[in-house]
Amino acid sequence: MVTIDSIRAARARLSGVVHCTPLDYSTTFSRIAGNDLYLKLENLQKTGSFKVRGAYNKITSLTPEEKANGVVAASAGNHAQGVAFSSAQAGIACTIVMPEGAALSKAQATESYGANIIFHGQSFDEALAHAYVVQQETGATFIHPFDDERIIEGQGTIGLEILEQLPDVDAIFCPIGGGGLIAGVAAAVKAVRPDVKIYGVQAAACAGMHASRSAGAVTAVASTGTIADGIAVKKPGALTFDLVQQYVDDLFLVEDIEISRTMLYLLERSKLLVEGSGASSLAPLLYKRIPITGKKIAVLLSGGNVDVTFMSRIIEHGLIESGRYVRFFTTIRDKPGYLNRLLSILAEERANVIAINHNRISPRIVPGQAEVELSLETNNQAHITRIEQRLAREGYEVNPFI
Repeated sequence: MVTIDSIRAARARLSGVVHCTPLDYSTTFSRIAGNDLYLKLENLQKTGSFKVRGAYNKITSLTPEEKANGVVAASAGNHAQGVAFSSAQAGIACTIVMPEGAALSKAQATESYGANIIFHGQSFDEALAHAYVVQQETGATFIHPFDDERIIEGQGTIGLEILEQLPDVDAIFCPIGGGGLIAGVAAAVKAVRPDVKIYGVQAAACAGMHASRSAGAVTAVASTGTIADGIAVKKPGALTFDLVQQYVDDLFLVEDIEISRTMLYLLERSKLLVEGSGASSLAPLLYKRIPITGKKIAVLLSGGNVDVTFMSRIIEHGLIESGRYVRFFTTIRDKPGYLNRLLSILAEERANVIAINHNRISPRIVPGQAEVELSLETNNQAHITRIEQRLAREGYEVNPFI
């Protein structure tokens, strides 16, 4: 059974190993959300996410025989790093099955802790199924990413920290994948402060727990893919489902576009690098999906292991959406002075040229013309409109990239 005493025992095991992460008040996000928001920064945790808490609690609870057989786990990345780190601390062999599309940065970090990685399947659920096969073949001890009492207890230590850091907290928002994190946090918090509301957030593209709660039983869902890969779990655990049913007050869904915008907001406003699964818990508050105002809310940012190349795409998309970046092409005469004339107009309109490509050969032009592709840094959408109108008055046809 997962109890407040077992969660406190987990905290004792984790003492000196994991960080008690900050609970940081955000003036900016509080103003936007109409509540006092405190960000629980598990993105600053060892291995880059909360997962190390449950993994370490589980592995240190194994018998000598179980440790001798080594461990095997399945993960899209964060559980992998938590298990690999904990296995290295315990001096035992570790094999991780990861989906073939797992982020390169997460795979490299997992290997750096000494784990053996097997890539299998296109999703977490396919990797999980193969991990069971590996466990049967090798006799290794299986470390489930969420549906395990020791795992849940380790994650529940976050709830104890939040209660100490913000004793008068009114509500806690937590991302949900398989449910291990919210099950542990909810069990810990409700045992001490049953009046505190616990809310879960899932990506709408893969909302297994939400579907299960609606059906009243564990249910698998199809997934269209989500940028929140850390919570892209099609089927929650039986144990976590029962705990969510017992302790969690409500669940909310967010779209990927809202998650990506929240990732960018966190980076720009709070200088926090947070992955999609971690940012999902903040998204419904920023987009006013929650009928709550004037409350003290702890928002659990569960991890920060985002691939840098993917983050660059999030940034570019966000800049385009906010009108701070634009790409288009136009046509000029292929003679001296015409390119300079175009660039002079852009300079007069205070547009910063980031990149330019001058093509004399293109299916869209005829001989004697040149096609100019431009990437501009702009102030906002109104600035872009002003630039486009000026170019049109000067005789340029502005064609956006599709």
